[in-house]
Amino acid sequence: MIQIRPVSDLRNKFPEIENMVNGDQPVYLTKNGYGAMVVLSLRKYAELTDDIEFKLDEADRIAETTNVRYTHSEVFSRLKEGING
Repeated sequence: MIQIRPVSDLRNKFPEIENMVNGDQPVYLTKNGYGAMVVLSLRKYAELTDDIEFKLDEADRIAETTNVRYTHSEVFSRLKEGING
């Protein structure tokens, strides 16, 4: 079940939120009734970002071995083609 809590719970009920996050549940925090942030465990965050970090490292290695450079328009165009098929 999605956990939505007021941001004040981060201060007032930290152990409870910590248990949820360590149980692999993200906790969505609101401020004045609007979404403010999401709290994740470090493991969950790593799951979301490790592949991106790997791809950025790969791009850095390729950039060191070639002089080919792409504009942001070319990059996004290629991404859209990859997504849309």
